[in-house]
Amino acid sequence: MDFLTVNRQVPLSVSKKSEESESNEDLEVDNSNSVLLKIATLYAEQLMSDLTLEVGGRRYPAHRLILCASSEVFQVMLMNREWSEWRESRIVLQETPTAATVFPHFIKYFYTGHIRISYQTVLPVLSLADKYNVKDLVSLCLGYMAQHIAQAAKRGQLISWMQYTMACGHNEVAKACQNFVKWNLEWVWSDSDLSELEGETLVQLLQQSDLVLHNEMSLYHFVVRWLNQQRDRLNASDLSKAEMKAHWESLVAAVFSHVRFPMMCPNQLAKLLLCPLTQEHKDFFMERMAIAMSYQSGQYERVAEVQQTEAGRMLFTPRLYTEDTWGSVLAVDNFHSLPCYHTRTFIFSTRPSIADVAPQDKLTEWTVDLYPKGVWFKKSLLIVWAGTYDVPEVVLRTVRISITCQNCPTGTLNQYGEAEQPEPDVRVKIGILVWGVQKGVEHVSSVVERVHRFSAQNRVLNIDGALDFDELNTPLYSPGPPTPPPQPPPYKCSKCSESSEEVEPRHLLGPNREQLRVQVIIVPLTDYCHVAPRS
Repeated sequence: MDFLTVNRQVPLSVSKKSEESESNEDLEVDNSNSVLLKIATLYAEQLMSDLTLEVGGRRYPAHRLILCASSEVFQVMLMNREWSEWRESRIVLQETPTAATVFPHFIKYFYTGHIRISYQTVLPVLSLADKYNVKDLVSLCLGYMAQHIAQAAKRGQLISWMQYTMACGHNEVAKACQNFVKWNLEWVWSDSDLSELEGETLVQLLQQSDLVLHNEMSLYHFVVRWLNQQRDRLNASDLSKAEMKAHWESLVAAVFSHVRFPMMCPNQLAKLLLCPLTQEHKDFFMERMAIAMSYQSGQYERVAEVQQTEAGRMLFTPRLYTEDTWGSVLAVDNFHSLPCYHTRTFIFSTRPSIADVAPQDKLTEWTVDLYPKGVWFKKSLLIVWAGTYDVPEVVLRTVRISITCQNCPTGTLNQYGEAEQPEPDVRVKIGILVWGVQKGVEHVSSVVERVHRFSAQNRVLNIDGALDFDELNTPLYSPGPPTPPPQPPPYKCSKCSESSEEVEPRHLLGPNREQLRVQVIIVPLTDYCHVAPRS
């Protein structure tokens, strides 16, 4: 009888005890650090290497097994017989100078899983990780970039980050970089190297309507600065004078076609006539200024004609202008000491139209109520013709911004009891700029846009979600009836009912992180404005 096939009956109790005994003796050992150290030693001491990579004149001994396990590109290169490298013991890799400087750290990562990255090195490391398809390193680099966008802008690296991630399809980080540039345009310009900004990227930015600017004139000056750097490049090139002139004229037309001259007032347009660049390209700029003056003076037949063209479709749409003419900054100090459901009210006025054709003495008055710590509707009675109804108490865990138009058109009767011709509704684009801080750098961290039509029946617009309630009010608290707040500890809301780890608030500014800053921008819209539908 084959003893390997004998099934011996074992009492259930004995079997169960045996299994429990064996399970109690099992011990799972994690000695992965020791194994990693052994692999790292192979690289550090250049033991048993079967391949040499040459980059920028330097040689790096390596192991085919490690390279193939870490990179899909190396796997194809070194294991596919259709590639000549599969049989070679020395492979020369062509890398850019910046990539060559970080290549030793890149290869060392294959063996150790450790790499040091910074604002200067993250981009060349990411380019190598993309080229050789090292997915885990790509994720590490993109995660680093996402958490250091504000610092990259401060150090003049953001333009390069933005253009690389856009070109390589890293859409999430590219979008975050684009938003930062659009919403913090003027101070990004002053700190970054404009020579890094490519013409196609600039044109793409100029086409956006959610650029945050002091006014359109500031955008003109930025484009002039960028063009001056491009002129210096052309002068240093080997092009002939005729080629330089043709390239320069096409470059000026390409970028200035997207500057919205109709959004400038007549005084600003008059000042442009004195600018050297305007005088150099007089025919081009005079045509744009004529279109702008047609809009400013109410010649809407000419405006409608221009709007039908591809280049003129967006010319009459305002951006988010931060001039006092179009809004106000809402600053809330001592945020941690505020009681639940606190309301802060701000009042300001805006011009009814960008064009001077409108009567500028008739300003539009606005009231903005900011609810940073939730909204509380008390229990009340509703009295109507059919009876009286109880309206229950309602608590909303939201940061609400309530905008009221104080001089909306109203349907009034004249002395004969006839309805007067009502004034047109107030149609505007509203931008909510929310400040934040990242690694000590204060900036506009998010923007919420709304297109709304205020009327006699629709005088109030409530905007929820411009700020995340739970993130702003950290640690979380459970709203209850308002009570006098005790003295709060740093970084903690006075209404906390649960303890949690101290987290530095992302949207609170100042040395003590207790100021909330929001800016409301309200720009008027006409029938000639092109506004994309809300997604």
